[in-house]
Formats: sequence, structure tokens, C-alpha cells
Amino acid sequence: MTALLDLRSALDALANGAVVALPTDTVYGVAASLDHPIAVATLFSLKHRPTSAPMPVLVSSISQIEALGVAWPERARTLSDALWPGALTIVVAAPLDLCTPLGSTTGTIGFRCPRDETLLALLEQSGPLALSSANEHGEAPCESAAQVIQAFASRSELRGVLDGGERSGRVSTVIDLSGAHWRIVRDGAVPENVIARLFN
Repeated sequence: MTALLDLRSALDALANGAVVALPTDTVYGVAASLDHPIAVATLFSLKHRPTSAPMPVLVSSISQIEALGVAWPERARTLSDALWPGALTIVVAAPLDLCTPLGSTTGTIGFRCPRDETLLALLEQSGPLALSSANEHGEAPCESAAQVIQAFASRSELRGVLDGGERSGRVSTVIDLSGAHWRIVRDGAVPENVIARLFN
């Protein structure tokens, strides 16, 4: 049975290359440290997620993004200054050595800084994490630790779950800034008109 973890246990598990489930400000996610490519690969198999669907990265700050060798362009900074921490994933160009283990074949990665104090505290210590919603690919994301445990009860790849209570169930909005014009890839918690006003 999937174990319940406290913050210290979750950090230790991530540092040792395990996959853990974490509460975000939107839904629960399954996460792995970017320092452990095998753990990142396990996220795809755990969720039955196609490797052609790249994983986003959660961070506690823009400095964590830049430490990965990613340039944070002016349009991205406009959005992150106004809407981070928050439910907005920003897709920008990224180095090949970062894209490959995350499943990106387009030279881009999505980044998000979540509005959750516990998760931000974890990210400050763990560093950036590959994270995808906690669910079988194509199914509704889990909104509680109990749902995570039920969804992955038979999967030994998941070390445990950090219980953060009930989540909203509303996924993040995803915006792609890698082209000449910005575009919404996925509708979510941040309305498109809020984003559009920042660029007008």
C-alpha cells in the first residue's frame, strides 16, 4: 500500500531517486527529481503517459529555472511577475539535455511556480521537479491523498504521498511562448483574458 509521507520523508525519497505524489495548488501530482533521470522516466511508465507528451517542471523561483541553463525571456518574466506563484505553466525554449529526459522533442519545456507554501518549501530544498498530475494518463487528476492511494494502490513505483488535504481539481493554464506569438495550449485556472491584458 502507498505510504503517507511527511515533508522530510518526501524530500529524502526524492533525493534518493524515488517517485512521490505531492499536493500542488491545483491537483495532486507525481514527481521526480531532475537529478535522477531514471525516476523521471518512471513517471511516464507509472502514469502510462506517452513519452511524446513531455513533462513540465515545478520550481520555487526563476533562479532555479535559469540554473538549468534556460533563458527566461521578457514575455515569460511579464507573466511570472504577475501570475506566479500560481496556476500558470509557461512553455519556453530549453536546452536539449533538459528536454530529452522530459520527453520534449520540440526544444521546449513548461515551467510552473505553484501557490502552495508547503510545496514551495519542498522545492526550495529539493530543487526543480518533473511533475505530472497524479492519475492514469487521460483520467481525471486526483484531488486528495486518498484518491492517489486508491489510483496507484498496485504500483510499487510510487514511494508514497505527501498529504496536503483536498485540492481544487482545476488544472493549470498552459501558455506557449516559444513562437513569435503566444498561444494557450491548455485552458485552466488562469483565464486567457487575464493573460491577454498583460500583453496589451
